[in-house]
Amino acid sequence: MLLSDPTSSYLGLPGAPLPTGNDLLQNPMLNKGTAFSVAEREALGLLGLLPAHVSTMADQVERVMEGVRRNSTGLGKYIAMMALFDRNRALFYRVLTDHLQELMPVIYTPTVGQACKQFSHIYRKGRGLYLSAGSKGRIAELLRNWSYEDVRMVVVTDGERILGLGDLGVDGMGIPVGKLSLYTACSGIHPTYCLPVTIDVGTNNDELLQDPLYLGLRQPRIRGAEYDALIEEFVLAVQQVFPQAVIQFEDFANRNAFRLLQTYQHRVCCFNDDIQGTASVALAGIYAALRLTGGSLAEQTFLFLGAGEAGTGTGSLLVAALMAEGLSEEQARRRCWFVDSKGLVVRSRRELAAHKRPFAHEHPHQTDLHSAVRSLKPTALIGVSGQGQAFSEAVMAEMAALNERPIIFALSNPTSNSECTAEQAYAATAGRAIFASGSPFAPVVLSERTLVPGQGNNVYIFPAIGLAAMATGAERITDEMFLVAARALAAQVTEADLDQASVYPPLAKIREVSARIAAAVAELVYERGLARTKRPADLLNYIHSWMYQPVYADYVEGKS
Repeated sequence: MLLSDPTSSYLGLPGAPLPTGNDLLQNPMLNKGTAFSVAEREALGLLGLLPAHVSTMADQVERVMEGVRRNSTGLGKYIAMMALFDRNRALFYRVLTDHLQELMPVIYTPTVGQACKQFSHIYRKGRGLYLSAGSKGRIAELLRNWSYEDVRMVVVTDGERILGLGDLGVDGMGIPVGKLSLYTACSGIHPTYCLPVTIDVGTNNDELLQDPLYLGLRQPRIRGAEYDALIEEFVLAVQQVFPQAVIQFEDFANRNAFRLLQTYQHRVCCFNDDIQGTASVALAGIYAALRLTGGSLAEQTFLFLGAGEAGTGTGSLLVAALMAEGLSEEQARRRCWFVDSKGLVVRSRRELAAHKRPFAHEHPHQTDLHSAVRSLKPTALIGVSGQGQAFSEAVMAEMAALNERPIIFALSNPTSNSECTAEQAYAATAGRAIFASGSPFAPVVLSERTLVPGQGNNVYIFPAIGLAAMATGAERITDEMFLVAARALAAQVTEADLDQASVYPPLAKIREVSARIAAAVAELVYERGLARTKRPADLLNYIHSWMYQPVYADYVEGKS
C-alpha cells in the first residue's frame, strides 16, 4: 500500500499521488536513487531502472564522498556536489550536513567564487529564477513559474558585487544558490521553502560582454529610475506571490545596498547579509575575544580597513552594542575608525560617501593603515576591504606592540582577498593575536601549541535569522535582532574553543548553534510584538520542530 508522500505539504501538493518510474527518479525532492526498497521498486514502477542492490543512505554518502574526494580541484568538487543537488536533494543535504567542515568551502567560499567566475561555462541546469530588465511588468507572473508554491526564504542578487570579485552579472547566481544550501544545511530550512533569484540588469564587465558563452543580458547595467522601478516591482511581487517570504539582499554594490536596505527594511521582512550579517558575526567574535583580552567592549578602539557595506555595517552594530553598555552615540562612534582607499576617514575629507560620514571624526588625516594604527592605537584591527595581503607584517607587529592580545580579524572573502593568513597573523605577533577570518584557514602549530583560527563566516548568523523569522512569522527583521544574534553566538563559544584561540564554535555544531541563536532572536520577535504566530511554551523545542532533517521518506507501507 502506498503511503501519502510525507513531503507533499512542502511541495504544495497535499494528497497528490507520487510520480512513478523515471518521473520519480527525475524528481530531486523525491528521488532516493539506489536506496529505494524492493517493495518501493515493485509498487512505484522502478524495477529494472536501478541496480539490484538496495543501498542505505550511509552507503550512498560514502559513495558520494569517495567521488568528491577523487576530484583534484575545488571546482571539480563543486560540480560533483551540484550534480548531486540536481538529482537527489535529501542525499545532497545529508552529505553536506555530515561533512560540513570539509564541504562548506566547496559549496560556498572560497570555491563558489571560482564557480561564479566560470558559471556560464559550467552551466548544467537552472537552479533558481532569472528576472531580467525585460521582465518588467511580468515579475509576479514569473515568480509563479517557480516549482513550489510556499516559498519562505528568497535570496536575491543583481550580481554587481559578488564576494570580492566585482561585477559578475548573471554569473553571480552561484551565490543565492549557495547561500540557500547553507540555510538548509545549517538551520534546517526545508529546501522547497528556498528560492534563489538573480535580477539581470546587464553588466559593466567587458570580459563578460565579450564572452560568447555568457548567459546574461549583453548590455551595460541599467541605473537610476529604471533600476529602482524593477527592484520595487520585484519586492512587491514577492509580497503578492509569496506573502510569508523573507527577502535577503545579497552582493549588491554599495551604491544600491545601503539605500535598498533603508528603503525596504521598514516596509517588508528583509535584510542585507553583507551589511547586517557580517556585522553580527564580527561582533560575536569580538565579544568572545574579550574573554581572552579582558576589559569591556566600551574600553576598546576599533580600526576597520574597508568602509563599505561590511565595514560600516559592523561599525553601526558596534555603536548599538556600545550604547547598550552606557555610552552615548557620539562616544560610541568615536570608538570606531575607518581606513578606506584614500586613508583615514576624517571630517576634513570632503568627498566622503553618505554611509561613511557618521564615522568621520576630527583627527589629523593619515594616508595609510600603518600610520593610522600608530596614531589611533587600536585594540582591534578588522579587515573588510577585499584587498588580499593588506595587513602587512609591520602593521600586525605594531598591533602586537600596542596590545598583549591584539584582535586581528581578516574577514574578506574569498581566500585570495583575505587581508592576511592565520599563519601570518600568528607569526607577526608571536602567537598572541586573536585571529579570525572570513575564509577557512588550517590550524597553525607555533612553539608546540596548536592554534585553531576561528572562521567569522556569516553562516553562523543568516541561517538562524531566517529560521527565527520563518518560525515566528516575523513582520520585520530589525537591527536589534542582529545584536541579539551576536550575543547568542558568542555565548556558545566554550572555554575549550578559547583555549585553542578560536572565537567561534566548531562548524560541526552549527545546527544546534543555529537553533539556539534562532530561539534567542525569536524571543525578541515575540517581545517586540512582531510575530504573526502565538509564542509556544518551549521556544527552543518549537524552533527544532521547524528544522528539516535530510532523511528518506518511506513510500510503501511495510516496505522491506
